[in-house]
Amino acid sequence: MEKEGMTAERLEVQAAQGQLDAKGKYRILIAEDEAPLRNLLKLSLENSGYEVIAVEDGEEAVKAFSSQNIDLVILDIMMPKMDGFSVCRHIRRRSDVPVIMLTALGNTDDLVQGFELGADDYITKPFTFKEMEARIQAILRRVEWSRSRPSPHVISIGRVTIDTESHEVFVDGESRHLTPIEFRLLYYLMSHAGQTVPKATLFREVWGYDFVGGTNLVEVGIRRLREKIEENPSKPTHILTVRGAGYKFREP
Repeated sequence: MEKEGMTAERLEVQAAQGQLDAKGKYRILIAEDEAPLRNLLKLSLENSGYEVIAVEDGEEAVKAFSSQNIDLVILDIMMPKMDGFSVCRHIRRRSDVPVIMLTALGNTDDLVQGFELGADDYITKPFTFKEMEARIQAILRRVEWSRSRPSPHVISIGRVTIDTESHEVFVDGESRHLTPIEFRLLYYLMSHAGQTVPKATLFREVWGYDFVGGTNLVEVGIRRLREKIEENPSKPTHILTVRGAGYKFREP
């Protein structure tokens, strides 16, 4: 039985090409209940130089994450015993390790729920290994950048303060919980306060890969961020939409 998305033939060809040059030995956890897709993803990523742990349900994913040092997690949403959202919630209580969620649904409600729980990215089926490869590389580059970034500092604009050392955000002195991707999005906008930042730039600088059409990751991220820092998210005073151009964090 073939999972919605990649075909066995396509993945086998791409895996044989070995296009992904993994820098360092990253360990990836795959939680996917359909054996053909799970095994082919494992084969492809191992061929690209990664260490891979592949499990078939959410409970096994939690056990593997608790017992292994994992650098990135790929979670299918619809899994037996424990779904991908529940696994993501468990991981976020313990770690900020990057999480990519796989979904055959691709609707906004899934995106919102996943980002609220702290997922870093979504891939909607069907997809190619080339797309998966690009997402993984982008996220791991972002992780390496975070580890080597300059000395932490605090940015305070208007009612909002962001502390890159403690990864805390305060609005009028009150702490607000942000997921990792929301934190990166806010940090980028505040670092460029007063400037209009195009959607494609946010897609590249926050999510880490070149913009492609047909995705609303940026819109969902902006909406979730407004709900957490704006007094009235429907009438924002900090994160403004510049129609036809992008978004801007408003200076006082």
